[in-house]
Amino acid sequence: MPTNQKWKYSLFITGIIILAFNLRPAITSVGPIIGIIRDELLLDNWNVGLITSLPLLAFAFISPIAPRIANKTGNEKALLYGLIILLSGILIRSLATLLFLYIGTTLVGVGIAIINVILPSLIKGSFPTKIGLMTGLYTTSMSIFAAFGSGFSVPLTVDYGLGWNITLASWGIITVIGIIIWLVAMRNSPAEHEVKLFEPSGKRLLRSGIAWQVTFFMGLQSFLFYVTISWLAEILTAKGYDVTTAGWFVAYMQLISLPATFLTPIIAGKLKDQKVVVYVFGACAIIGYSGLHFNPSIALITLLITLIGFALGASISLALALLGLRTENARQAAELSGMAQSFGYLLASIGPIFIGFMFDLTGNWNSAITFILLVSLIMVAFGVGASRNKYVL
Repeated sequence: MPTNQKWKYSLFITGIIILAFNLRPAITSVGPIIGIIRDELLLDNWNVGLITSLPLLAFAFISPIAPRIANKTGNEKALLYGLIILLSGILIRSLATLLFLYIGTTLVGVGIAIINVILPSLIKGSFPTKIGLMTGLYTTSMSIFAAFGSGFSVPLTVDYGLGWNITLASWGIITVIGIIIWLVAMRNSPAEHEVKLFEPSGKRLLRSGIAWQVTFFMGLQSFLFYVTISWLAEILTAKGYDVTTAGWFVAYMQLISLPATFLTPIIAGKLKDQKVVVYVFGACAIIGYSGLHFNPSIALITLLITLIGFALGASISLALALLGLRTENARQAAELSGMAQSFGYLLASIGPIFIGFMFDLTGNWNSAITFILLVSLIMVAFGVGASRNKYVL
């Protein structure tokens, strides 16, 4: 490959990695400092739960629209618009009033949703023979910075005295860098032609039992992930851990999930059906969340959070893998993806609000943890159904 061509590829890959860096910290940085935001703005727990739910609502409504945007503007420009919308949301919510917090958080969700939907198509068009490698690269990059978002929130807010709003705004630095690099990288795309995105319509799938099982599995595993990201630090604080330690536990949970996230689709693709995978990570979730009822030692809480991280990492990657495994062609996969992400994220958006509301009603976390366990069991049931060796149509 000529040196000039290698340079173009390297620059474009760097741009994709920077895009991936921006996909989660603006959301995961909220959970560890959610109590600080609540106390400063004098909110109830269900109000602060809405902060995590708003991006999910944006995911649900924007995911079906994003392909239409990309098909009109081109994938590269649509990704740039996603970054700009994300940056505007990060800056608006840093104004530290409840209204701007909600508006900015919604825009954060809109920007991330656009990038989420379009990035796989960009990879398909630019690296058609290295889709697996590039997908693994960007998902791992995304997960690492998601963990950083959780881990650094409390130190920046408390130890360095930045305040919650400046801490959340600080993640805009990565977005600014992303915009600058992407402006250069998008002019060096190695794609010979723009890959058009299917504009999904789930109407045919509404009568498919398998499609609904995949959809509810997607929604329930997302429910568990975003509830855990939002409230695990608060639960650990109630168990006696300081806020910094609790925040790093949330980061650890995401980092420890990486091997499961990477390996689960590989294992799932080699199996006739994926029921055994669901049973294994389902057991991890039930054991992990059950242990939060008690006051475990730091060694035991590390084990419990390891199990939870394994379950969450495996479940999200299996949910994404099922979009291909349960369909016969790319158009069906796009339609199932549109249905699963729209309905699924709509279901997931209820989680952080409802768990916060349960704490407001009861004054303790035991009822909320019991409900999380119930959701875990229902997720396993839908996961087993979705793992049957059948196509949606």
